[in-house]
Amino acid sequence: MPRSVNSVASRARRKKVMKQAKGYFGRRKNVWTVAKNAVEKAMLYAYRDRKNKKRTFRALWITRINAGARLHGLSYSQFMGKVKSNGIELNRKVLADLAMNHPDAFKAIVDKVK
Repeated sequence: MPRSVNSVASRARRKKVMKQAKGYFGRRKNVWTVAKNAVEKAMLYAYRDRKNKKRTFRALWITRINAGARLHGLSYSQFMGKVKSNGIELNRKVLADLAMNHPDAFKAIVDKVK
């Protein structure tokens, strides 16, 4: 009895990976084994960097808040401590945006917590 292989599903699986590899350089875009490895590695990087993006943005916000607070004579840790103790429930993302784009509003917050 001849061996039965599901070539329809195999072809579809390969087509899916080759479509994901579209735009890659050299053999990564048109050779199955190379493309499969490249796509797999790309997926790992994408998964890892979705986590890292949260880290890097938090670091950026902290840097911006620190710069804004130091213009008014406070360090970042002093400022955040006073914000928490005064019950101001603004997160770092919003505070960083205020420090960058709305310095008057940020100054009002600094004056309130001092």
